[in-house]
Amino acid sequence: QVQLVESGGGLVQAGGSLRLSCAASGRTVRQYAMAWFRQATGKEREFVSAISVNGVSKIYADSVKGRFTISKDNAKNTVYLEMNTLKPEDTAVYYCASKYLALVPGRTTLNYDSWGQGTQVTVSS
Repeated sequence: QVQLVESGGGLVQAGGSLRLSCAASGRTVRQYAMAWFRQATGKEREFVSAISVNGVSKIYADSVKGRFTISKDNAKNTVYLEMNTLKPEDTAVYYCASKYLALVPGRTTLNYDSWGQGTQVTVSS
């Protein structure tokens, strides 16, 4: 099973940018659909973005479309989430998730079976 470790979170002002990384070990991300979810305090975990096994299909939540970009670097065994024009409502713990050999990435937590520990993103107004 793949192990996932997120990094890159932090405190940023509204309008700023951050790049989150999700480093995988134990298996290659080439064999996995990968996703980012987030969970704000007191709220349920919600879908942010996902990328298919072959990296061709990328999907985004409406709330981040046009601002966030997901990518997968097979050589570095890492998935990234580039976040631009950040808003205070983007504040949350961001989690990386994976699903083995999923050709079509899902939008719910049930679609994924491995998770990282999360990284905090705080956007100040």
